[in-house]
Amino acid sequence: MNLAIVGYGKLGRRIEQLAPEYGFDVRLKLGRGEAGTGFTRENFQGIDAAMEFSTPIACVENLERLAALGVNTVVGTTGWLDRMERVRTAVERGGSALVWSANYSVGANIFMEIVGTAARLLATENDYGAWAWEIHHAAKKDAPSGTLRTMLHKMQQSGFTREVNVASNRAGSQPGTHELGFDSPDDTITLRHTARNRDGFARGALRAARWIAGKKGFYEFREILPELGP
Repeated sequence: MNLAIVGYGKLGRRIEQLAPEYGFDVRLKLGRGEAGTGFTRENFQGIDAAMEFSTPIACVENLERLAALGVNTVVGTTGWLDRMERVRTAVERGGSALVWSANYSVGANIFMEIVGTAARLLATENDYGAWAWEIHHAAKKDAPSGTLRTMLHKMQQSGFTREVNVASNRAGSQPGTHELGFDSPDDTITLRHTARNRDGFARGALRAARWIAGKKGFYEFREILPELGP
């Protein structure tokens, strides 16, 4: 299968290196500066799936262009979810497919389910205050991260309505650490997911791209996770 990468940065390069393991040949790479002029039918002819890993500012327009070309897309950019309905409309109009997630790490998505369970169990335990914290590399644009925002939403969905103290840090080359804590006068519960490198994100995104090829619709990665092959 033929793959396009839109937003060819560090993660894009790692995706290119791992792509053959998942049956992909990277046929098109668009850097951030050339993405605007690169969305042509000629460029995307024969492309089975695209990866969108650009910036929050460019992401939505990129996704609309890809949908108009009928290109099925896996989007890993964060900071655009407030415009999700705009993107969903474009995908439906174009008859294409899209998978979105704030985090394509399989471990991070399992961690999210653990977060939901903890929030549900502690929802009525009023002695427990909660905090949520994350750290990423200095170049990451959005803060809090999309994953942390998803964690907070998951807690609310699970019935945890009390205030959660939220903090973010940006430093060095951290690939990403997310932590949730509950503290009472008697004890502390701490849940943490730490990414060692970008490989987990790249492998999850490639599995999603392989799954979405030939499909139509709008999907969240965590929903399709049970259907993905290794």
